[in-house]
Amino acid sequence: MSFEAREFRDALGRFATGVALVTARAQDARPIGITINSFSSVSLDPPLVLWSLATTSPNLEHFAIGSEHLIHILAHDQEALARRFASRMEFKFEGLQHGESSRGLPRFDDCLAYFECRTHAWHTEGDHVIVIARVHGLDHRPRDPLLFCGGRFAVLESASGNPG
Repeated sequence: MSFEAREFRDALGRFATGVALVTARAQDARPIGITINSFSSVSLDPPLVLWSLATTSPNLEHFAIGSEHLIHILAHDQEALARRFASRMEFKFEGLQHGESSRGLPRFDDCLAYFECRTHAWHTEGDHVIVIARVHGLDHRPRDPLLFCGGRFAVLESASGNPG
């Protein structure tokens, strides 16, 4: 390689992405969740999406083929939620109010969109697992998104000049 890993990471950071939270239930039924920014559509028919997770993640086993999870697309005012689930905090759900999706998955209110998924396939590439998930249900609403670019969270200004 003619570049260092940090330079590669910095260059990738120039691509603005949305921010999402993935929640699921562990085998013992406790809620788990992680923040991601590697979400993308794959196919409309069948409805497939992808996201990636580090191979070192302690949550990796909970997203194996056949497992269910809920992807939340975060809104402009949910940065604290994104930071909490990106942290190494052990009990991320402690003290947080949340509901459940129609499939019993932990669900946080007021997100832009929700995708109820089942892991369809996964591929280990480099230091990440690429999760391909089939969407079984969804919900969405008009709100301004939370973005991530250059190692920082950002918010778009809406047409009115105010986020929201």
